[in-house]
Amino acid sequence: MPHLRWWIAGLLFLATIINYVDRQALSVLAPLLRDEFGMSNTDYSRIVSAFMLAYLIMQTGSGRLMDWVGTRAGFSLCIAWWSAAAMLHAAARSALSFGLFRFLLGLGEAGNWPGGVKAVSEWFPARERAFAIGFFNSGSTLGAVIAPPLVAWLAIHYGWGNAFLITGALGFVWLALWLPLYRTPDRHPWITAPELDHIRSGRESAGLAERIRWVRLFSYRQVWGLVLGRMLADPVWWFYVFWLPEYLKRERQFSLAMIGYFAWIPFLGATVGCLVGGAASGWLIRRGMPVLRARKTVMFASAVLMMSGIPAVLATDANVAIALITVATFAYSTWAANILTLPADLFPPGIVASVSGLSGTGAATGGMVFTLVIGAVVDRFSYLPVFTAAGLMPLAAFALIAWGVRSTPSRD
Repeated sequence: MPHLRWWIAGLLFLATIINYVDRQALSVLAPLLRDEFGMSNTDYSRIVSAFMLAYLIMQTGSGRLMDWVGTRAGFSLCIAWWSAAAMLHAAARSALSFGLFRFLLGLGEAGNWPGGVKAVSEWFPARERAFAIGFFNSGSTLGAVIAPPLVAWLAIHYGWGNAFLITGALGFVWLALWLPLYRTPDRHPWITAPELDHIRSGRESAGLAERIRWVRLFSYRQVWGLVLGRMLADPVWWFYVFWLPEYLKRERQFSLAMIGYFAWIPFLGATVGCLVGGAASGWLIRRGMPVLRARKTVMFASAVLMMSGIPAVLATDANVAIALITVATFAYSTWAANILTLPADLFPPGIVASVSGLSGTGAATGGMVFTLVIGAVVDRFSYLPVFTAAGLMPLAAFALIAWGVRSTPSRD
């Protein structure tokens, strides 16, 4: 089966779309559900934070799971769990029950990125990894594009409970494709010899042993750079994912139908950013720039562009605001395509998912704290401080990446 690695990447892409459709369903329906169940901004922020808490716990846990049982079994377990949890939202009738089901959803959805990064490290040489990761990660942004019109349409025509049931069931369809197709390259019966040679040619690690005790990862500056960098940058994405529909309704007076019509636009920009970010660093590498320098160059430009969210909140025209937010989400995705690749650049395949999971724990920690702050700040003040923080935090995140991520893994 020629180009089998790209079929694998395509499955990861589809899983990530489903992940974000399931994740976004609540935020799309939040204006309706908040009115029906009388929830404040603070209530909503607590529901979102329940997801983030579970995500925080299982980023590290799912990374270890993937390295322990393997990508195929680990990914299967995660998507089956999160799909069932997504469907349970149809039974929620209070802020507490929504928070419980969001917690269960977060436990499963956390495995998507450690599993995806591990699969890419198994199937792609270094020069192709950022694009492959950008490609599968673009499923998150495309899922966020699809979710507003899809979920709004389902809710309007079939009710919000059925919207959760239908979108949640998609993961079980995906499993029917994943289980027969995924194996590691060395054990796959459908791989061609030239493709296997191509994959093996780019498997040089950063000089670490293939097996390393998990607890020793905390002694590496690279790990801390990734954890702290994602802790400051990823909350920007969570803000736009979970709060954009609410912002458009409360501050721009959008109806549910208008949210369905327009809320996908920033995430379409993010989809493009995933591909551009991976392609840009790959282009620099092919022209002789060292791998880590290429990644950092793209990430710095991305951090600067993410500041466009600050004037967005000040714009009087909603169209201008959406355009500026789209620039910010585009920039975040160019950043993400590269930072998600760094664990595979720095560490061997046997511990890539663990490193990715630890960095994801940092991301979820920052996201949960920022989400709680957002609810309180918006209830008490306005969205201006939130957009300002979201514009400045990526620059601080880049400073931490510049400090921690070096060409040779070093222990502190």
